[in-house]
Amino acid sequence: MKKTLLSLLLLIWLTVVAVAQTRTFTPIEQSSISVPTPGLFDRSSAFDINFKILAAKEYSFPLPVGKAKLVDDEALEITSAKGDIVLAMFDGYVRMSRRTPQYGNVVIIRHDNGLETVYAFNAQNHVRVGQRVQAGQKIATIGGSEGRTYCLFSIMINGGRINPATILEVNSHRLRKQTIECRKNGSYVRVSVKDEDEVKEKKNNSLDPDDVKEDPLTKNATFELDLQGISKEHWSYPLAGAHVISPFGGRGGRGHAGVDIKTKPNDQVVAAFDGIVIQSGPYFGYGNYIVIRHAYGFSTCYSHQSRNFVKAGDKVKAGQVIGLTGSTGRATTPHLHFEVRFKGRPINPNLLFDHTSHQLKAKVLTLSRSGSVK
Repeated sequence: MKKTLLSLLLLIWLTVVAVAQTRTFTPIEQSSISVPTPGLFDRSSAFDINFKILAAKEYSFPLPVGKAKLVDDEALEITSAKGDIVLAMFDGYVRMSRRTPQYGNVVIIRHDNGLETVYAFNAQNHVRVGQRVQAGQKIATIGGSEGRTYCLFSIMINGGRINPATILEVNSHRLRKQTIECRKNGSYVRVSVKDEDEVKEKKNNSLDPDDVKEDPLTKNATFELDLQGISKEHWSYPLAGAHVISPFGGRGGRGHAGVDIKTKPNDQVVAAFDGIVIQSGPYFGYGNYIVIRHAYGFSTCYSHQSRNFVKAGDKVKAGQVIGLTGSTGRATTPHLHFEVRFKGRPINPNLLFDHTSHQLKAKVLTLSRSGSVK
């Protein structure tokens, strides 16, 4: 009798737990992508979401090894390898998990913070409607369309899409440490960053020597430079669409001081960062050569150009065309020899740039007064 009673109590407890971990959604919520969230603005016309208080386990990028591209300011196209697993961004409940005519297999999660996330073009969904999921949990297998492998990811509030870059660093996949306000305005929701000044100050960092009034290494032995604090307008990959034909260090230990990257003859070479041109012209085996000085003791060098478009003393902005690829100097094929130097010493450009994705890396560099970079 006692065992039967205990078994009954255990069954009741398990039933309560199971019910607590599921949620019911209406047929419209289960079949339509853009639907209002019931009760979201019942208590107030606005609410805040504080991303600064989230623990690491409470957030996950949908495809951590994927490459993200912003599409029309309302979605991310995240490309990755076939068979990769799509992960839930935050804790929440699965509102929709079905195949749609327009977006293939779609999963939508309604999160505890009021946001909804949409994962489209999945090869297979692995969650069911009403299921409770946690950040980082497997929810689908990546699919795609038209022969491409990708996940189309978007974020919604009350059924309307918002720019994912409002809350995410697209290149690094990091969640922005900020507080956003979601305010209902008629049928729309206005999203604004409450601590915007703080965010702007962090993002607008650059390697422009005019922006850095004092070198921190004059007072400290080391200095940490967060590459993700450099906003997109202050950096650029030096040769768009290029591939590496000779890495830093070279093959056979020949001491290659930079990386050779190649596209086509007379392609546009651009400045990697804001700075001041300190040298431009023929220089021994480098051929047509350009050196740009940046902040904190950095400089970048560009060589073998068929033509240089800048002269010593010019102020240049990241992404500005400074020359055309060529084969002047000791070069057997038109290409760009690109160097990064710190306090006059060549360092591996791979410390700053991913040569495959052509993105600035999500790294914090430790600079030392002695000239080392880690």
